[in-house]
Amino acid sequence: MRILVLIHEYPPVGGGGGQVALDICQGMVKRGHEVHVLTTGWGDLPRLEKQEGVIVQRLPCGRSTPYKASLNAMAGFVLASFWSGLSLIRRWKPDLMHVHFAVPAGASALALSDLTGVPYVLTAHLGDVPGGVPEKTGKWFRWIYPFTPPIWKRACRVVAVSEFTRQLAIGCYPVSVQVIPNGVDIQKLRPTSIQAGDPPRLIFAGRFAPQKNLIQLVTILAGLKDLPWNCVLVGDGPLRGEVEQKIDENDLQSRFTLTGWVTPNEVQEWLLKSDILFMPSLAEGLPVVGVQALALGLAIVAGRVGGFIDLVEQGVNGFLFDTARSDEGMSCLRQLLSDRPFLQSARQASRQMASKFDLKEIVDQYETIFEKVVAG
Repeated sequence: MRILVLIHEYPPVGGGGGQVALDICQGMVKRGHEVHVLTTGWGDLPRLEKQEGVIVQRLPCGRSTPYKASLNAMAGFVLASFWSGLSLIRRWKPDLMHVHFAVPAGASALALSDLTGVPYVLTAHLGDVPGGVPEKTGKWFRWIYPFTPPIWKRACRVVAVSEFTRQLAIGCYPVSVQVIPNGVDIQKLRPTSIQAGDPPRLIFAGRFAPQKNLIQLVTILAGLKDLPWNCVLVGDGPLRGEVEQKIDENDLQSRFTLTGWVTPNEVQEWLLKSDILFMPSLAEGLPVVGVQALALGLAIVAGRVGGFIDLVEQGVNGFLFDTARSDEGMSCLRQLLSDRPFLQSARQASRQMASKFDLKEIVDQYETIFEKVVAG
């Protein structure tokens, strides 16, 4: 098959959704399919390159940062991917399109499909579903929502990355949605050993944005000064200044490391050196970093939201807590940080749970969908 992939964020630009797309694309190439990605350009990244057999074409869309897409940048992607996609379809003749995020890529895919007859499969990641991340996209959906139902209805198949995302989607759009979770190569990410650190290291990875609730993260850890730990915050974003100020106010400079925006491989390197993934997020689909943490044998403490419910068995490989209660988050972390044998067993339990997110099985499911769509 020839597969044209449309996505406005693809590594090293963007977050977990882009990593999901990359993993699926490379998995398809390994199965003998041809894959061409149209995505957003940024900085001095090559306009056209081949990565592990995947052709990646980056389009100028006016994006100013790697970790955040403005409304103008997303509109720019719709226009750029439409014209580039139209030219590519005419000369390359793909069998189908795989679209990540109904907004913005879905708008381009709908127009391209109408004009060329090439079918598309839509994968929803949460931020493109009304109500998924209200503090981030609520204002946008107030006026773009009326234009989005055709994107969902005209897709040959719709996939959601978690049951939580699926439920939100079917509450907004009258379409059938199946769940295929985000996956990771659990053999490639197999740790050589799982040993609790001394002191234990906590890690957060993602955008420094309100959705990720980093101010509460610092507040909770400030209440655990009596215990040994250190924490690395991997990522960047508009709230970085506030996060640094909160760390200074609590005199925790020696306990925290802020890496800035790093590549996906560097994220994995930091995960390998950590014990606990701490993500007090207010909203999540199925975070890739959470699945990676399972595969690398990290305990997980996270907000009781979205796809994290699929990643944590309460009291076994970590804890979910109500983010409205910082004391509950402190209690969960204290149990892990003060009991080394428990932390060790929680890490081992995470590694055992990772098998159901094996990337090979996830790519198999997508390949089956694509083959059925192409067959008619």
